[in-house]
Amino acid sequence: MEENTSPEAALMSLSVVGHDCCGGLSNLDLSQVARWEQRTRKLSRAFGSPYLACYSLGSVILLLNGLRSHCFTQAMMSQPKMEGLDNSTTYFLGLALLGWGLVFVLSSFFALGFTGTFLGDYFGILKEARVTTFPFSVLDNPMYWGSTANYLGWALMHASPTGLLLTALVGLVYVVALLYEEPFTAEIYRQKAIRLHKRS
Repeated sequence: MEENTSPEAALMSLSVVGHDCCGGLSNLDLSQVARWEQRTRKLSRAFGSPYLACYSLGSVILLLNGLRSHCFTQAMMSQPKMEGLDNSTTYFLGLALLGWGLVFVLSSFFALGFTGTFLGDYFGILKEARVTTFPFSVLDNPMYWGSTANYLGWALMHASPTGLLLTALVGLVYVVALLYEEPFTAEIYRQKAIRLHKRS
């Protein structure tokens, strides 16, 4: 299963290029909060429910995603356009990428649900099995790659070299996040399968 765990890291990427819109939040790391919760269950106890705790953290992530997108756009708009990209062909290519990305992000969300998307695994909220239906049937980690396509499309539509650089940084952050997430997700579902096998 996939979680959207890296908005804070992408915010750090935005602050690297000197745009101070998000600089005050560059030290946030919500994935560390989730790992702490997975070890201690203190958030679940504080909120009285793992679901309420997960929904609360997920809401913070959604707000940070909105802020990240705002900062991304502000960084692009504050920099000059690239003349070679400022044409209708590039604009429509960007629009197509944006549409493709939205399909994968939204279909991932509907396949995983809120808790599956926003770190539910760390709260002990697991699905019966890993999701393998569309869009996971055609692409591994479709939410991350769909989100990257959204930023790439947006950058192309605005003929923005700054946007292209930030898109590359966001993509890199997602790749790093997957190095941590994939083994974790595989292990928790392996442990779940062992527990189910022992019961039967």
